[in-house]
Amino acid sequence: MPDLSTYRDRFDAHKICVLIPTYNNASSLLTVVNEVLAYTSNVIVVNDGSTDGTEDLLNEIKDIQSVHLKKNCGKGIALRRGFAAALDWGYTAVITMDADGQHKASDLPVFLDQWEKTPEAIIIGARNMSQTNVPGKSSFGHTFSNFWFKVETGIEAKDTQSGYRLYPVQRLKDFRFFTRKYEFEIEVLVRSAWRGIAIVFVPIHVYYPPAEERVTHFRPFQDFSRISVLNTFLVVIAFLYIKPRDFFRNLFRPGKFREFLYEHITGPNHSDGMKAASIGFGIFMGIVPIWGFQLVVAIFLAVLFRMNKALVVVAANISIPPMIPLILYLSFKTGGWMLGERATQLAFTTDLSLGMVKAHMQQYLYGSIVFAFIAAVGTGLLSFLLIKIFNRKTDLAA
Repeated sequence: MPDLSTYRDRFDAHKICVLIPTYNNASSLLTVVNEVLAYTSNVIVVNDGSTDGTEDLLNEIKDIQSVHLKKNCGKGIALRRGFAAALDWGYTAVITMDADGQHKASDLPVFLDQWEKTPEAIIIGARNMSQTNVPGKSSFGHTFSNFWFKVETGIEAKDTQSGYRLYPVQRLKDFRFFTRKYEFEIEVLVRSAWRGIAIVFVPIHVYYPPAEERVTHFRPFQDFSRISVLNTFLVVIAFLYIKPRDFFRNLFRPGKFREFLYEHITGPNHSDGMKAASIGFGIFMGIVPIWGFQLVVAIFLAVLFRMNKALVVVAANISIPPMIPLILYLSFKTGGWMLGERATQLAFTTDLSLGMVKAHMQQYLYGSIVFAFIAAVGTGLLSFLLIKIFNRKTDLAA
């Protein structure tokens, strides 16, 4: 029998507690709490408005701290209240466990071991989803959530729905969270990843009782709907702000531009053809007449079609202010060639403006799309040739 007192010392030394949100789990809560107390007395139970005698039960348990909500508010609110209580009581991190008995206290040392390797990270207990008795909705939700998490953050996740987690609450104290129920566990992960907080996965055991004994407060239609709405907002924010922000932060770090570009030209992640296609596609998106949305659409499609995002974005910046008069002029000239006698003749000057575009919209739209295509094909072919030459010289030099 291992000496569990050593774990108490480690929980105290790292100022970590176990946080258990509960709603009408009186039948299993006492067993869960007693199992945790074998490892640490740093326990906070948040009673989320239970109506089954949970409050009386908690009042009888010694050596724990409890928070009581007058009405059922949802798991997200219960966790947020628990985070606030943990901070008030001086804890640095919390390990969250479900009150229904599916999480095993014997896995608590796994979180402690990982915390000592990666302090200030969010640590998630990854479940074995291939085991027997895994509910169908849990399996579907696991795949669904992991997919959208990767889209929103670029991180390959093993289990974004597991509720067995370690949160570095000191690092989260300045966040203003918005969600209230199960979707909170997605919001906190995605926004933490955007803030640069590391997310680490460790293997855990999980117990799913037979279907006839299973108690759950997850409502498939309502809660999946709330999660879907949240993911929609997160994807929009990721593509409109987070991904462009991260890209330009990396691009314009002192001394990094040449290294960054060289890495993407010579890197093995894409073929020479795909790199050239990415440059050509970026040129197309920089010219095509969707002003104000060119970069956002370019990044979205680059991710969708697995192009070289760096080369797409660099090429799409052909539409910088000094180049705009030239792009407008060549678009008008191309449109004039298409319209023939109906075309408007313009001189190339810096006075070319969006006002002129509005006055001759048809000529500009036709011309800009065709010019964008011609420029993209031409630039793509030239880029392919130059990349081949560049890579050959690099190989010879090596």
